[in-house]
Amino acid sequence: MEPGDYKNMISMKIKERKYRFPAVLMLVVVLYLPLDAAAWGMLGHRIVGQIASTYLSPKAKKGVKDVLGNESLAMASNWGDLIKSDPSYDYMYNWHFVNIPANLDREGVFKFLETDKQANVYNKVLEMVAILKSKDSTGDKKRMAMRMLIHMVGDLNQPMHTARKEDLGGNKVYVTWFGEKSNLHRVWDESLIEYQQLSFTEYATAINYPEIDQLKAWRNNSLKHFVYGSYQACNRIYAATRPEQKLSYRYNFEFVDLLNEQLLKGGVCLANLLNDIYR
Repeated sequence: MEPGDYKNMISMKIKERKYRFPAVLMLVVVLYLPLDAAAWGMLGHRIVGQIASTYLSPKAKKGVKDVLGNESLAMASNWGDLIKSDPSYDYMYNWHFVNIPANLDREGVFKFLETDKQANVYNKVLEMVAILKSKDSTGDKKRMAMRMLIHMVGDLNQPMHTARKEDLGGNKVYVTWFGEKSNLHRVWDESLIEYQQLSFTEYATAINYPEIDQLKAWRNNSLKHFVYGSYQACNRIYAATRPEQKLSYRYNFEFVDLLNEQLLKGGVCLANLLNDIYR
């Protein structure tokens, strides 16, 4: 049963009992919280992990298996969101995004990433890479670093995770999605991907056909270049979306190619990092 099925089932039970049980209402709140907070949603992260697995070198495949055992990149990809249920991991809250000011060119973004000392998705990805490269890291430490690396690279390539601090990455840009109240961040985390009605394996297979020149360029990208690409996509999204806008078929038509490109880039970016770690 999918998360949406649980929500629908619980909602029906509440209506049947006419809100007689406050405990049930609390359960609904708890179930909704992690879904709203998850970058790309569970489906998107798994797509990124699945795509990355197709670009790993033989050494990287062995290195990942040594750390994760039989846990695939796709199945490990959501660990970074699932642990939000444990307060002992609250210190990782700001590892999932980087707030970049508006109107920066590429050099401005690069300089911001180099000088911003607060914990963010960019500098924490570099930290996880260093842990995985270190011979002094324990197996448990490497396992956590691997799982967080997989997750954060997905986050980094979700455009609204390189967005504006003042609106909480689009969380305060309220819109409707096919008539239901939502916000810009949630639309890009979950709604657009779920609208395609594909499993993560079907989705990864459907979009994993980059042009040869494009793939070559992405494979030569630094991590900063991937952040800048997300930032450019973010600027395009902001420019095309108004507060209280009614989003539906047209929005999907206009942005599905960008959505797919960012998912694909996330997979290539992750593979780049893992291939470098285990070269």
